[in-house]
Amino acid sequence: MPSLQIEQFFLGCLAHASYLVASDGVAAVIDPQRDVDIYLETAQRLRVKIAHVIETHLHADFVSGHLELAERTGASIYLGDGSGARFPHTAVRTGDCIEFGHCRMEFLQTPGHTLESICIIASDLGDASAPKAAFTGDTLFVGDVGRPDLSGDHTPQELAAMLFTSLHERLLKLPDDTLIYPAHGAGSLCGRQMSNPSAALRSDASAA
Repeated sequence: MPSLQIEQFFLGCLAHASYLVASDGVAAVIDPQRDVDIYLETAQRLRVKIAHVIETHLHADFVSGHLELAERTGASIYLGDGSGARFPHTAVRTGDCIEFGHCRMEFLQTPGHTLESICIIASDLGDASAPKAAFTGDTLFVGDVGRPDLSGDHTPQELAAMLFTSLHERLLKLPDDTLIYPAHGAGSLCGRQMSNPSAALRSDASAA
């Protein structure tokens, strides 16, 4: 049994990917879709408790299930600092982290797609110096990057500059064998040239 288990859920009609990460009886769900029963059923099958719900950003293209999932499990919700969200949550910044079982999840602020966008770097505490996976939300996809034109307060050019910095100074500095898990695949309006995240992308692959 691996110390970190990653389950992917892909909703084809929205080209949306979400994830459950489990270790030693505890789990975190990342970018949950509206139908939260799939996570509860998976948690029951794996015999884990969902204790954390993480949103990589405030989603404009689908209704998230974070509030219902938190209500039904007692989990805490995490969202990037500066989101302006009014629901109960913990605002996280670069360097903040959560730990459960053998898993350490470190947050990176990666503005560009939205101002509050974050990515999550998952490591095995038995080898914390080598990240195992990066959950990149709408910042980095398979074959594309997130749209930088969704802010009412910043121009697309300003967001594109932030996105460039997020990619080149943070994500692309991860080790080459880090597995990349994005929040969308082909068909999403969040990018034009992306492919489905049916297989994780190594961090040294081209995002163009």
